Amino acid sequence: MKKFNTNSIVITSVFALLLALSGPLAVFAAGPASVNLGSAGNFSVLAKSGISTTGTTAITGNIGVSPIAATAITGFGLTMDSSNTFSTSAKVAGKVYAADYTPPTPATMTTAVSDMQTAYVDAAGRTTPTAVGLGAGTIGGLTLAPGLYKWGTDVTIPTDLTLSGSAGDVWIFQIAGNLNVSSGVHIVLTGGAQAGNVFWQVAGQTTLGTTAVFNGNILDQTAIVMNTGATLNGRALAQTAVTLDANNVSTPSLSAPAPAPAPVVAPVVTPTTTTTTTVVTTPVTTTTTVTPIAASAVIARPLINLVKNPSAFFLLAPGGMVTYTYIVTNPGTVALSNVSVFDNECSPVSGISGPSGDVNNNGMLDVSETWTYSCQMNLTRTLTNTATAKGQANGLTAFAFALATVTVDSPSLPNTGFPPEVNSTPWSLIIVAGVFAVLSLYVTRKRGAM
Repeated sequence: MKKFNTNSIVITSVFALLLALSGPLAVFAAGPASVNLGSAGNFSVLAKSGISTTGTTAITGNIGVSPIAATAITGFGLTMDSSNTFSTSAKVAGKVYAADYTPPTPATMTTAVSDMQTAYVDAAGRTTPTAVGLGAGTIGGLTLAPGLYKWGTDVTIPTDLTLSGSAGDVWIFQIAGNLNVSSGVHIVLTGGAQAGNVFWQVAGQTTLGTTAVFNGNILDQTAIVMNTGATLNGRALAQTAVTLDANNVSTPSLSAPAPAPAPVVAPVVTPTTTTTTTVVTTPVTTTTTVTPIAASAVIARPLINLVKNPSAFFLLAPGGMVTYTYIVTNPGTVALSNVSVFDNECSPVSGISGPSGDVNNNGMLDVSETWTYSCQMNLTRTLTNTATAKGQANGLTAFAFALATVTVDSPSLPNTGFPPEVNSTPWSLIIVAGVFAVLSLYVTRKRGAM
């Protein structure tokens, strides 16, 4: 259990460092790819089991239900169109559709509901979140950059929440519990951020408090409840029912995310483990285990890979020298400048030499080019350290990390039984002492014989 906790702390620390270094670059991030709503995007309100309203609700856009019939749409005073394919309402600046209307409406509604469910699964299945469990589920008063935010609990917004980004940026919120927005609270968009690019995936119920102002597309697996006077600039897409009370609902446009500044593709980076064995002097063996952890800073930023290959050399006496060789590669599509490597154990001691491998001799880490750095230091203990590689392209910075744990088994007896450390007496001392004792006995006997 102790080993597990230590590894967890190391990995958590490296991940925290990654987030900390990524933080200043957040202004360049466009967030995750947008969620495709399909034909569900043609509706301001879409539900499977019913839509009801009281008071003077005003909806700009279409509403519809399926597989339930039109009788599940209440409070709207519907008037059937002569085509019988849709109806109208004084409260809806658009059309009203239901599964029991004249074809092709039933098929259209089946597709829309299917697209709604597909969009929900897509949003819920996104990985590599920007943050997990932010604010322990209470996120009022925060300003959030574009990204993927995930909670395994309810989320409460008791005060105004600001989403800051440009027109093409995307936000996805994955919420495993309920979403509760307090009365009078606003979801504020700044910097050109668009409500059509904000997606709230909620497994529980979404509740908008009285006079709250909410921005974004709600993809809810349960129910959506809007209390008196609440405003939604977005879509209410529920897999059960939507309940309204004198609300304003308007449908924003959906725009694709802006292209990333550098045309690079983020590969999937899989942590690997490399084990090398060096025989120092028979029967003494030293084993060095390296576990690199590499990651790019943010998808669609410039990328850089870093692999650390340490090798250790030892004498029979405890201690020795470790040599780190850093292999830095560029997996992207643009050259990287100002490439450097820093090791928290090695750099403060003697520095890192290199690079070598600049084939074009242009000072740039070209695409698929490999540079090599190296560093040496004395090793008398078990080390767990991190190395960082950094480079720039198109004004953006890419980071890569490697975590290495070097474990040294110095020569020792299996168990001497002598204090203070029963395993600390090396064979070399035993052998020397034995030879000295034999020689002493031989000289003494020789002198006695004379």
